[in-house]
Formats: sequence, C-alpha cells, structure tokens
Amino acid sequence: MTVHCGDMCGEKASAMGEETLPSARVSPKTLSHRVIPDADRLAAASETLRMLADPTRLHILWVLTTDEADVTSLTGAVGASRTAVSQHLAKLRFTGLVQTRKVGQRVIYRIRDGHLVRLVQEAMNHADHTVTGEPPHE
Repeated sequence: MTVHCGDMCGEKASAMGEETLPSARVSPKTLSHRVIPDADRLAAASETLRMLADPTRLHILWVLTTDEADVTSLTGAVGASRTAVSQHLAKLRFTGLVQTRKVGQRVIYRIRDGHLVRLVQEAMNHADHTVTGEPPHE
C-alpha cells in the first residue's frame, strides 16, 4: 500500500484493510501517517534509527539536511577522515537513507526524503534540549 503525506492516511489505510489509529484528518503540515505499526514498519523504523545511532553518520545526515554534498565537503564539515566518511556514506546508501548522482567524477549525496530530514532535525532539537537543559515543549 502506498500512503502519501497529506492524504487522510488513516482513512486510506482503513480502506485497504489495515488497522489505523482513531480517525483524525491529517494536516499536510504534519506529514503524519496514522497507521498502527506492524512488524515490517517496526523493523524498518528500527533500522533507520540504528543508522542514526552513530555520531558521525548522524553528523553527515545533519549536514545533508540543508544541501547536497560530495565526500570532500562532508569530510571537512564533519571533521572525520575521508575513508571514514566514505564508509559511513556507503552504509547510508546501502540502507537507502541517502541517494547519489554523478557530476563528472564527483558523487553527490543527498538525503532520500523529507521524513528523514525532519527525523534528523528533531533528533538534534531533542539533543539541544538535553544538553542545554531547556524545558521540553510540544
């Protein structure tokens, strides 16, 4: 089943015979899917979070939240060796979290989708609250 953000995700999933959370119209601004997690979704989410659990990979993804970049740019931005950055990018590419395109000899990396951009940004926002002691908010 394909559910597109901005659709009434819960109603669409329900029509497809999947369990959903209580019906609520999903605002295009929230980009929230209202499907109750099944084993496949939980496994996919766990794999994504596992890939974010490494500080260097998270830093690479954070840099990519604002723009595309090549290995040289990412190496400078994250302060890791070219070899380390290349290995992390290979893992991110293998798991489908980043996509590539070639420009001449250079390989340009970008985050696959907006959900991942927001996940990385929210992880860093949460970390900021943890580090600074700023009180939580909605």
